[in-house]
Amino acid sequence: MLLAILQQADIQKKMEEAPDSAYEIGVVIGSYLPFVLLAGIAYAIYYYNKKKRGSE
Repeated sequence: MLLAILQQADIQKKMEEAPDSAYEIGVVIGSYLPFVLLAGIAYAIYYYNKKKRGSE
């Protein structure tokens, strides 16, 4: 929770100092990408284990 608050403050600071809108888009994508990847990996592990358990 604390990390999310600190990251949000950092994102807002970067948005204010952004030279153009393309940089802002890059900051948003870069800040959400790790969470999306972790969710994808977690789902892949869940699906693999569910499929493995169903075949027994």
